[in-house]
Amino acid sequence: MRSIRLLPVLLLALPVLLFALAGPAIPAGTVIPIKLDTGLNAKKDQAGKKIEGSVMQDVDLPGGGKISARSKIVGEVVSVGKPSDLDATLVLKFDSIQEHDHTIPIKVAVLAIASLGDVAAAQEPVDGVADAEASTQWVTKQVGGDIVHRGRNKVASDEGVIGTWVEGSSVVMKLTEDATLGCPTGPGYDREQALWVFSSRACGTYDLGDTRIEKAGREAPVGEIELKSPNKLEMRGGSGWLLITAEGSQK
Repeated sequence: MRSIRLLPVLLLALPVLLFALAGPAIPAGTVIPIKLDTGLNAKKDQAGKKIEGSVMQDVDLPGGGKISARSKIVGEVVSVGKPSDLDATLVLKFDSIQEHDHTIPIKVAVLAIASLGDVAAAQEPVDGVADAEASTQWVTKQVGGDIVHRGRNKVASDEGVIGTWVEGSSVVMKLTEDATLGCPTGPGYDREQALWVFSSRACGTYDLGDTRIEKAGREAPVGEIELKSPNKLEMRGGSGWLLITAEGSQK
């Protein structure tokens, strides 16, 4: 009889228990900086090709918890338009983050993409004195222009101090809206975010020739990112991507 009386209590507690097991939600507007380990080539790639990258900085979540650095992000090439067409095009999407022993489904848009070379440059001192001082004292330049003063734990732009250097190549600051860049805005601009090697105004492509972001993935079909180039569309593994969740999901 006692077990029967406890049943309603257990049923009421079940949703709370399941939420606790699933972990905190990943709200729309959460920035996820990644290094894409897979190369992309519109001349050679086919629809269905698997792509994989790594989260490059701990991503703290508003409700508590985090997406851990070094978690894997996976996705696939959706379609390819060959260079013989008017423009070379490549559509891709990221499906999930694989963290520890569980998988987090996601739909993300892209804010900015930087070449392997620009990612590397953002992690080197601007004054070329890497051998003369500790890396914790370097001054570096983010992709997009912000300056990191590691010795003072600060990130600065023309407007003054805008963020904090954490460690290594990790920074935390708010995204900055800039209508002149033509990049869409939405949720996520009201809180500090993990931006890795990118600036607060990072938008579009950097050091990728004529390749541009034709569709960022915010509009239907949500999560599908379209890249386009009038010439060859090719990207080496190691490029940096500043992603932002287009829809909330349960971690």
